Amino acid sequence: MAIDFENLFTGQNAINLIDILVVWYVIYKLMMLLRGTKAVQLFKGVVVIVIIKIVSLYLGLKTVSWITDQVINWGLIAIIVIFQPEIRRGLEHLGRGSIFLHNKQQNEKQLKMINALDQAVQYMSKRRIGALITIQMKTGLEDYIETGINLDAEITGALLINIFIPNTPLHDGAVIIRNNKIAVAAAYLPLSESNLIPKELGTRHRAAVGISEVTDALTIVVSEETGGVTITKNNELIRDLTQEDYLKLLKKELINAPEGNQSRSSLFVNSVADFFKGGKHQ
Repeated sequence: MAIDFENLFTGQNAINLIDILVVWYVIYKLMMLLRGTKAVQLFKGVVVIVIIKIVSLYLGLKTVSWITDQVINWGLIAIIVIFQPEIRRGLEHLGRGSIFLHNKQQNEKQLKMINALDQAVQYMSKRRIGALITIQMKTGLEDYIETGINLDAEITGALLINIFIPNTPLHDGAVIIRNNKIAVAAAYLPLSESNLIPKELGTRHRAAVGISEVTDALTIVVSEETGGVTITKNNELIRDLTQEDYLKLLKKELINAPEGNQSRSSLFVNSVADFFKGGKHQ
């Protein structure tokens, strides 16, 4: 059977294809916003209700169908209330244009954050002050932010240093950075159960690996025992980084490259490959 290419490649079909791609893109972005939040479980519940509705219509279960109709009708209002933080966060991203590109102003903020992190890391590394700093990327960290003490403060090297000074109220736990601000301190991160983590590494490193196993967050660890600097992301652990090493990684991950032709994850993978070749990974 011959294919009618003239009818296949029409303006209407092109519009339909664009329509489908836009819908899938919106769904994908919605899923990225919901990852790592309690809203994921609620979203699964919505999917279950829709499936029950479809099955009840197919089997002719009128009572079940009527109940699901009521749940769906009233649930629309409930969803808006329940998902309010995620909706607000998504609109903020859209308003900043960060869904489509990172502009010059955003890069300047990221560079300022990197400089503050560098100041703090250098100070703490030389004095062997343990630190655990997690930076939210695309995956939401709300579940872990809820475990910490709210700060919502501008990022400065002095503040980060003061947080991790031993025997102070906030030093035990993780600092979580979100939207170029210190969201919380003394937060709890999930501990990795991986047997691949070297035995000499402590709780901070296990927490850093743990959060990298369930989210795309980037985490910086300063060892209290050796002063060594470690970065984790995407279940990768890179140890004993020099100042030049970790600054290079942070800039690649947090600052949009001028070419704009590589994703953050691919940049990190390339960075990991570079360190493998140079013998930095342990």
